[in-house]
Amino acid sequence: MSSGPQLAWVTVAAPPILAIVVLSLWGCSKSESTDPPLSSVDPSVGTEASASRTERTGVLLVSHGSHSPEWRKMLREFHESVEPQILAIPGIGVVKSAFMEYNEPSIATSLKEFDQEGYKDVILVPLLLTVSSHSFDDIPTIIGAKADAKSIMTLKAQRIERYTPQARVTITPLLDFSSLLQENLPRRIAALSQDRSREGVVLVAYGDEPYQEEWEKFFERLDQVVRKETGAAEVSHCWCGHIVRYSKAPTTNAIRQILSQHDRAIVVPVLVACDDFFQNQIIGGAVEEVGAGDRVAYIPDAILPDPKLSEWVVSITRQTRARIHGRDARGEEPTP
Repeated sequence: MSSGPQLAWVTVAAPPILAIVVLSLWGCSKSESTDPPLSSVDPSVGTEASASRTERTGVLLVSHGSHSPEWRKMLREFHESVEPQILAIPGIGVVKSAFMEYNEPSIATSLKEFDQEGYKDVILVPLLLTVSSHSFDDIPTIIGAKADAKSIMTLKAQRIERYTPQARVTITPLLDFSSLLQENLPRRIAALSQDRSREGVVLVAYGDEPYQEEWEKFFERLDQVVRKETGAAEVSHCWCGHIVRYSKAPTTNAIRQILSQHDRAIVVPVLVACDDFFQNQIIGGAVEEVGAGDRVAYIPDAILPDPKLSEWVVSITRQTRARIHGRDARGEEPTP
């Protein structure tokens, strides 16, 4: 969402081309999914020698993972919708999906496949809202780009495999550099609005304990943007994730605070996909507990499906592929 900061890439050097897109906001445990892996290869790649794959980039869409079938369905549909657009980028050879936890294929499993297939570079595109322990600590630790002691212990306890690929890994900026939420949230709020001047909005997000200050700053800016774009009388936010121990109380209190000042409250989940535990049990449970009837407007939806998310993935993948190609053409080594 940021317009001021410049896009920042982090490249981790390793001895062969691949892009990881992280889609999620929460979670953490042992892999368990019967869903078949999503993978599609540019038809031209199959007829080329393996050596030619080192001149192509693979794309790995990585989400956090969830026990929710609906959540996994939304991510599979996202993969299927964005895959042809990514494969149309010159130099991209394959698109796959993987999960941080709960489900297979895992990040480690997928990276091993890319190594076996001879891909040279990994473009890691975290589709996380803003800096978090997942984006800054866990994922870099999983791929061997960082040795964060706390993450290593957590990953080991949750039986999440770590793997350092032979491919070079380039991590792209997070979603707070895109305009996705600036357009997504006002659209969803407008669908529930009756009289903007007499309504307040509650944005409910996962949150992150180690990076609480960064999340607060990000959502304070987002509150202001949403208020300006929607004309709502007030916009506030609260957390529903581990930082509040998955309690519905913060959401309940935020709704009550809005209703004490305004006629109606519009509640919007700022979560990538739909998960029964978050959208229904926590946020929906809070709405039910408030018991204000039609004074509270709520739909258990998510950021997905949204074409803007696809556009962001395609755009940042194209930019990163161009940076890799330019770097290689100049004979430069990646800078960590």
